Amino acid sequence: MQPDSEIAIRIARAAFNRALADGDTDAIAPLLGADVVLVAGTDSAVISGRKAQLLAWRREFATRDRTLYVRTPETIIISPAFPIAFEHGRWQGVAAANGGVQASGSYTAKWRQSASGSWVIEAELYLTLS
Repeated sequence: MQPDSEIAIRIARAAFNRALADGDTDAIAPLLGADVVLVAGTDSAVISGRKAQLLAWRREFATRDRTLYVRTPETIIISPAFPIAFEHGRWQGVAAANGGVQASGSYTAKWRQSASGSWVIEAELYLTLS
């Protein structure tokens, strides 16, 4: 189960990155748990709930000076006791207009396997390092 679960989470993360690049909140929605929590890297703003996070992404996608965010997983740890996992990695935000790096850092995400077998994000915590 663990290798398949890790692959499934990596595929889900790649789909999330694609959805961010495409500005596609419809593709983001099924990857988020209903009560998902995101803690931003710089100001530690908390975005709580799928609806709130999708609204924040819609606002981000509508801005003229849009930032493209990519998360790159480095490790994924699957719990042997429960259908949960931790993802650790690096993130980067680049200007859509010119590709210039605007910010980057580390992140941790907690995933949960749903009753249907898909993996959804329950929480993400970001640290801005540059």
